[in-house]
Amino acid sequence: MPQHTEDLFLGINSIELIGVLLFLGACSKSAQLGLHTWLPDAMEGPTPVSALIHAATMVTAGVFLICRMSPLMEYAPVALAIVTVVGASTAFFAATVGCVQNDIKRVIAYSTCSQLGYMFFAAGVGAYQVAMFHLITHAFFKALLFLGAGSVIHAMSDEQDMRKMGGIWSKIPITYVVMWIGSLALAGIPFFAGYYSKDAILEVAFAAHSGVGFYAFLCGMAAAFLTAFYSWRLLIMTFHGRPRADHHTMEHVHESPAVMLIPLLLLAVGATVTGFIFAPLFIGEHEQEFWNSSILNGPQNHILHAMHEVPAWVPLAPVVVGVAGIGLAYLFYMLAPGIPGRLAAQFRGLYLFLLNKWYFDELYDAILVRPARRLALVFWRTGDARIIDGMPNGAADLAVGVARGAVRIQTGRVANYAFAMIIGLVLFVSLFLIGR
Repeated sequence: MPQHTEDLFLGINSIELIGVLLFLGACSKSAQLGLHTWLPDAMEGPTPVSALIHAATMVTAGVFLICRMSPLMEYAPVALAIVTVVGASTAFFAATVGCVQNDIKRVIAYSTCSQLGYMFFAAGVGAYQVAMFHLITHAFFKALLFLGAGSVIHAMSDEQDMRKMGGIWSKIPITYVVMWIGSLALAGIPFFAGYYSKDAILEVAFAAHSGVGFYAFLCGMAAAFLTAFYSWRLLIMTFHGRPRADHHTMEHVHESPAVMLIPLLLLAVGATVTGFIFAPLFIGEHEQEFWNSSILNGPQNHILHAMHEVPAWVPLAPVVVGVAGIGLAYLFYMLAPGIPGRLAAQFRGLYLFLLNKWYFDELYDAILVRPARRLALVFWRTGDARIIDGMPNGAADLAVGVARGAVRIQTGRVANYAFAMIIGLVLFVSLFLIGR
C-alpha cells in the first residue's frame, strides 16, 4: 500500500501517472505521433464523413479531454512536458509527410494530424484556452478544406490523385475560391481564423521559457512553413497548370450543385471571421468570464499574461515563414515545375522516407503484425490442427465418442430406463451402507 497519497507504487506520483495515461488515450483518439497510423486510412469514407471525423468531432476529443482535465494536469508537470514534446513532434512529423502526399484527402488528413499537434503542445505549456481556441477555428477551415476536396473529387469524376488534376480553376470557380480561403486560414495568413489561434499557440510556446516550450516553438515554426508550402502545393497541383486528366474527365469537369456549395460558403465565412470574433472571449480580456472555471490555471501558471510580453518578432515570425512557404510552393509548382522531380531524384532516400510516412507502417508491420501472424500460425498448426484435430484420442475425437455413447443410452424403451434406475438405486444403497 502507498505510504503517501501522491505515491502509487515504487515512488510513482499518482497524479503524474493519471495524467500520462489520460494523454495516451488522447494520443490514440487524436492521432498523435506513434498512434497516428489509422488516420490516413480513415479517409476512405465520403468527404462529409471525413470533415466530421477529422475537423469537428472525433480526433479533437483528445484535445478536449486534456483541456477539461486541467485541474489535474496543472499538478502533473512531467505529464504536461510529455504532452508538449509529443504534440510538437507530431506537428512537425505530419507536416513533413503532407508535403509529398499525392492524394488530396491524405494531404488534408496529415494536415489535421499536424494541427492537432499544435493544440496539444499549447495545452502542454499550460495554455489550455489557446488550445481550445485553435480547436474551434480549425474546425471551420479544416471542414471547409475537406468538403472543398470533396467538391473537387466530384468535379473530377471521383479522381483523388492531384497528379491527375490541374487546369480546372476556371471550371469550378466557387470551389477554387473557398479552397483558397481554407488554405489562407490554415497557413495562418492575416486576418483569417487560423492567424489568431496559430499565432497565439506559438507565442505561448515561446513565453513558456522552458526547454520543452522552446522545442515546441521551433517545431511549430517549422510546421508553419511546411503547412503553407503543402497548402499551396495542393492548390497549384489541383487547380493550376496544364490539365493532366484524360480528355473524357476534363469534358465533364463542372461546379458542384447548391447542396454542396452552400455548406462550403457558410464554412468559408466561419474560416474568415471566427478568429477575430472569438479571440477576445477565448484568450483575450473576457477569457475568465467566458471559461468560468471550466478550465483551471494553477496559481503558478501565468502563461496567458506572459504571451503578451514576448518580443515583437515572435508574433511576426509565423506570418513570415508562412509567406515564405507559399513563395517556395509557387516557385516549385508554378514557375519551375521541374524542380520537385529533380529534388526527389537527387534526395531519393529522404523523399521515400517522407513518402512512406517515416516508415511507421512498415515498422509496425515488422514488430507487431508479422510476429502476431507467426504466433497465430503456430497456435493453428500445432494447437488446433495437431493436438485438437490430429491426435487419435484428441479432444475433438473424445467429444465425438462421448456424444455417440450418450446417444446410445437414449433408447426410448421404458424397460431400459427402469433397469438403469434400479441399478442406480442399488449402487446408492450400497454406497450408503458402506459409508455407515
